[in-house]
Amino acid sequence: MTRPDDLSARIAACRICAAAFAATQTAHAPRPVIWFRPGARLLIAGQAPGARVHEAGIPFHDPSGERLRDWLGLAPAAFYDRDRVAILPMAFCFPGYRKGADLPPPPICAKTWRAEALAHIGPPHLTLLIGGYAQKYHLGRAAAGGVTRTVAAWRDFAPSTFPLPHPSWRNTAWLKKNPWFETELLPVLRARVKEAMA
Repeated sequence: MTRPDDLSARIAACRICAAAFAATQTAHAPRPVIWFRPGARLLIAGQAPGARVHEAGIPFHDPSGERLRDWLGLAPAAFYDRDRVAILPMAFCFPGYRKGADLPPPPICAKTWRAEALAHIGPPHLTLLIGGYAQKYHLGRAAAGGVTRTVAAWRDFAPSTFPLPHPSWRNTAWLKKNPWFETELLPVLRARVKEAMA
């Protein structure tokens, strides 16, 4: 029988992308950021760790995380409670930079680990899909219209799933252009998060 920590240990030892990462602008080594346990109530499916998360080894350990926690109405202690919150990005490692912007999550990571990790966690009470990569993986053709259209259709996926834009500072203009996100979606999301975490 597989011990609960076996999967985390195998992911932590993964070096599939070592050569690709070494060839990036940052020339960094893989550092998988693993933040999940079986039985989590809330699944946060994101994109990939950024440079600050790569350094810290803690997911959303950056201004994006502060914004996300505000969206969810969660204090850091609750957000980082691995028994209740699983943070499972589409790639476990920082993919590096190209021309000052984060590279996309390498597809090989999800192909190698995602199905097993999701099965390991078990069905959550609530799933948050942050950004286009997670939305396309989990929603398939329902996310074909892009992030704005998918997030605008959030009622089609609620109450079990909420598609969200990435909480990056780069999306500040998007948030201003789409005020319904804050006035309509966030109050419902915060209520669902509170319910799921109870």
